[in-house]
Amino acid sequence: MDIYKEFYLESAHWLPNVPDGHKCGNLHGHSFKVIITVSGEPDPELGWIIDFADIKTAFAPLYDELDHACLNHIEGLENPTSENLALWIWQKLKAKLPELSQIEVCETCTSGCVYRG
Repeated sequence: MDIYKEFYLESAHWLPNVPDGHKCGNLHGHSFKVIITVSGEPDPELGWIIDFADIKTAFAPLYDELDHACLNHIEGLENPTSENLALWIWQKLKAKLPELSQIEVCETCTSGCVYRG
């Protein structure tokens, strides 16, 4: 069984490795949606896999680092594509959330990335 929690970030970035003239090579911003999914079996007594508040607590330091920031200035996100952002979040979060099964990063309403480790 899966449960998830959504977070919304306002962040700026540019993609340094795109071809000359590509619009994403310019500094621009996104209202990112990050969906953190954990998987497991519900505890028979509590009835849940994990408390949603535990997901929020685990992600809070990363949220604080990413929200209203220029992603390129964060160590490990020098090329902050959606794919690299999803991987970066996974690597920082997995130790705190062993039940973590998926990170989804949506950079627009219609475009995003899903990473499952």
